Amino acid sequence: MRTKEFQCGGTESALLECGSSGSDRNTCSPGKAVGLTCPEPVRLVGGASRCTGTLELKYKGEWRPVNDYYSVLTLKEAAAACRELDCGSALSVGKRESSRRPVWLVLSSCVHSGSAQRGCATSFYSSFIQDLICSDLLLQPDISVSSSIVWVSEEAQQQGFQVFWHSNFTISCSIQPQYPGGSFQLTFTSSNSTHNYTQPAVNHSAHFLFLAAKPTHQGSYSCVYHLYVFSHNFFSESRLLSLSVIDPSDSTPFIIRVVVLLLTLLLVNIALYFYYKDSRGQKPERQEDMELDYYNLGVPAAEGGPTEEEAARGAE
Repeated sequence: MRTKEFQCGGTESALLECGSSGSDRNTCSPGKAVGLTCPEPVRLVGGASRCTGTLELKYKGEWRPVNDYYSVLTLKEAAAACRELDCGSALSVGKRESSRRPVWLVLSSCVHSGSAQRGCATSFYSSFIQDLICSDLLLQPDISVSSSIVWVSEEAQQQGFQVFWHSNFTISCSIQPQYPGGSFQLTFTSSNSTHNYTQPAVNHSAHFLFLAAKPTHQGSYSCVYHLYVFSHNFFSESRLLSLSVIDPSDSTPFIIRVVVLLLTLLLVNIALYFYYKDSRGQKPERQEDMELDYYNLGVPAAEGGPTEEEAARGAE
């Protein structure tokens, strides 16, 4: 079997763009021929996140909406695109009418592998586009803690946040704006129990206040954002936040750090004070030197003082 040898650098969009040997050579034995397929990238645009919107395909260097030859893509076919985008599974896919525009007409069998293969797309004009919703359309919410006295230990990743016994603290849940509404569920897990608290999302956040911290508040906290949209229930969970409650009598290392920090700030302020004081104190001395120089040159040092000529007359 006679074939041509190609040398590709990895940036070419077509096999013919690669360099090739000057003559044909026998490189493959019968039955050992290899077929090449070049997957094309896909994306979702126009939605509130990268995991929902109009399905587009980049083919021949141009992004265009995807259309099917016959009908709407099935969920199985749409799931391949969601997996390709790392957006979970496909929840819904539908065709809607839009302005007439150039599209890539694609056979549904070509997207089963996760992206359209070269040769499956054809340039076409259509007034319909495919909208796809994947399961992971929500961003991950953030979780944080605030208190009148709260600090993070040196081993923050292992020990987490610490609050003082009997102090009030607040666990805050928030998410970047995508859709209005929704609610936050705060899950608290201790060594022997699990508690759930729910609040509606106001300005894409919720704040859970805990009064008089006790050892029973020690454990792991996480925020779960719930949202009903596109006729489906979605949720997204934050990272775990570890919280421990310490007795003030056992907080000597923390108090020492605070004292050292305050003393350092005090010393810095004192040093800055004397530095600026010395800088300002040098200016009058320079002015006095200038006045003496003027006097030596025959310029009166002050208004009303005698000149050299008047002094000579007085001597006569």
